[in-house]
Amino acid sequence: MIRKANIKDVKQIHKLINYFAAKDLMIARSLNELYENIRDFWVYEEKSKVVGCAALHVVGWQELAEIKSLAVEKRRQRKGIGKSLVLKCLEEASTLAVKKVFCLTYLPEFFMRFGFKKIDKSKLPHKVWIECCNCPKFPDCKEIALVKEI
Repeated sequence: MIRKANIKDVKQIHKLINYFAAKDLMIARSLNELYENIRDFWVYEEKSKVVGCAALHVVGWQELAEIKSLAVEKRRQRKGIGKSLVLKCLEEASTLAVKKVFCLTYLPEFFMRFGFKKIDKSKLPHKVWIECCNCPKFPDCKEIALVKEI
């Protein structure tokens, strides 16, 4: 079942995201960051356990949002959970009147199935890079930028 995340989910979200971050597959998130941004998150829950998560974060005033922190428990992958989470984020973006959704990812093919198209990172607004400046991979990040018009 997909639902909006709540405070009680933060530790499970943290464990899920940072499992993949430790494998260099996504960016790590601190507990503090997750608590501060809990309203951005959707979770996929099975038997009271978070097995997937994704966030839709509105970026500034430019009718732009980012899908980030998409993670699905390894044993639950390839069962449509990631797809469901992305579709829920896109639905929410539409409800919020967001015009464009972007993502930074190491797996562009996954997002391209939803109509995302590769773009040069320099095309994204500077506000996006605030988070990147604090990342240990900056400025040598290998994530690929993609965008989708809503």
